[in-house]
Amino acid sequence: MFKNHPKGLLAASLANMGERFGFYTMMAILTLFLMTKFGLDETTTGIIYSIFYASIYLLALVGGLLADKTRNYKGIIMAGLLLMSLGYVIIAIPTPTPVPAGKFALFLALSCFGLLVIAFGNGLFKGNLQALVGQMYDDPQYSKMRDSGFQLFYMFINVGAIFAPFLAVGVRNWWVEKNGYLYNADLPALAHQYLGNTITTEGGERFQRLAAEVGYSGSDMAAFAGEYLNVFTTGFHYAFAVAIAAMLISLLIYMANRNRFPDPANKHTAAAGGAIMEEMDIKEVKQRLYALFAVFAVVIFFWFSFHQNGLTLTYFAKDYTDLSQIKLNLGFATLQGAEIFQSINPFFVVFLTPVIVGLFGWLRAKGKEPSTPRKIAIGMGIAALAYAVMALGSMGLPYKGEVDAMGGLPDAARVTPWLLIGTYFILTVAELFISPLGISFVSKVAPPKYQGIMQGAWLGATAVGNSLLFIGAIFYTSISMTATWMVFVAACLISMFTMLGMIKWLEKIAK
Repeated sequence: MFKNHPKGLLAASLANMGERFGFYTMMAILTLFLMTKFGLDETTTGIIYSIFYASIYLLALVGGLLADKTRNYKGIIMAGLLLMSLGYVIIAIPTPTPVPAGKFALFLALSCFGLLVIAFGNGLFKGNLQALVGQMYDDPQYSKMRDSGFQLFYMFINVGAIFAPFLAVGVRNWWVEKNGYLYNADLPALAHQYLGNTITTEGGERFQRLAAEVGYSGSDMAAFAGEYLNVFTTGFHYAFAVAIAAMLISLLIYMANRNRFPDPANKHTAAAGGAIMEEMDIKEVKQRLYALFAVFAVVIFFWFSFHQNGLTLTYFAKDYTDLSQIKLNLGFATLQGAEIFQSINPFFVVFLTPVIVGLFGWLRAKGKEPSTPRKIAIGMGIAALAYAVMALGSMGLPYKGEVDAMGGLPDAARVTPWLLIGTYFILTVAELFISPLGISFVSKVAPPKYQGIMQGAWLGATAVGNSLLFIGAIFYTSISMTATWMVFVAACLISMFTMLGMIKWLEKIAK
């Protein structure tokens, strides 16, 4: 698979694989953790999620700037790994739930601080490692394999992400069952409503019924609500601790291979003969930067839609999807939960990448391979199709407010998990046309002295799209499900047609 690619590609992929394992462990459970721990509603949770997700990519711009200024790319990457590990430690430490009176702001701030540390570490790590991989393909021997190289890099780092949500759910449910209860996705919200005296009569009846189903035989529902919330969130804290182990593995792999990696600080020297490259003409530098910023502006709409997978699509999995159909008994714990859907995207990344790479290779052999900008535009159209499927599958579902009043939908009224699985399949195809190829496009077009900061700017554009994610949460709670998904259809189509309008100019710049 890695034949005809630089030897450092495998080591870089392994180093990033551990980081992605830790990251997807957290992203699988973050929104549900915030709602369970602090009793936050979907919109407030969405705002925190958006800020965090935006910070990850925005701080990548800072990381790229620091690396370009200090020329210490490898040191910056290692500092990022260490900071991410520290952030996971902060949020893995269990604190009491329900949060004691007067300490709500303190514990919420502590969790947010941990997320900020993770975001800053990711900013130092992510873009600069991509710049390092990009330099491997500046050698003329490998330059024609740049797109497929980044696709393999992207595929391999998602291997860890496949298993992360399963392990997170397994650890959380293991702790719940160890304390004598069973998992139920609706109970945390009902427990908060009960303790806050906001539960409806219908919701109260369902709360008592579900309490008995998960193993509570007493009559003090307030005591049960507090105990179930505490057990549930402690399980979440222990699941976050899994990410720490993954980060340490990633750190060890990186340190073992550090001296073998190329250094983007040496970008000014040509691979052949060590000759010094001539400075790029200022006019060409400007043209390349204009092209990059144009692409950055367009992909904002795509990322605003795509990264709903950890927000509104996770909400949909919890509120509208029949989770009883994806229940697996592992012996030590029952593997069940909305978080499991977060493993579907990386699963498809791993197994679809060879197909996509093979397709592009076949087209390349025939001289018909689309340009990188054209591939990105096609990917945006595919993403629109994914949300169109969600819109059709959600027709007739009640509004979120109606679901809350009922205390949750019964399983018989929920949709099949195959709706989300099919949507993730289509979204993953779109992602493989956009994300690894966007990174490849940046590494090819960016002027040599701006490699780090332009990789950071690509992630910065992603940050802008992520900062808008909370809008999806607002739509989710205020309009119909079908209308919510049509918003993302429109956003992806805007991206596609804008990109198609710039195709000839971008193709000329990228030659």
